[in-house]
Amino acid sequence: MNDLKELLNEISDLTNTIETQYPELYQFLEEDPMTLPVARHPKVDKSTLEKYLQSLRELLKHHLETHNNRG
Repeated sequence: MNDLKELLNEISDLTNTIETQYPELYQFLEEDPMTLPVARHPKVDKSTLEKYLQSLRELLKHHLETHNNRG
C-alpha cells in the first residue's frame, strides 16, 4: 500500500508543478480534475498509476525540450 501512496504523491506533486509552473501545458493532461470516471468500477492499480506518472513525465520533458526551457 505504501507504493500506491508514493505513486499518488508523485502524481499529485508533478500535476501541481505542471499546473503552477507550466499552465500552458496543464490543458493537455486530457482530464478535467472535477470529472469522475464514467466506468462503474474503473481499474486503478499500481501499473495504471505508474503508466500515468510516466506519461506526465514524458509530457513535461517533451514540453521542456521543444519550448523555452524555464529551468
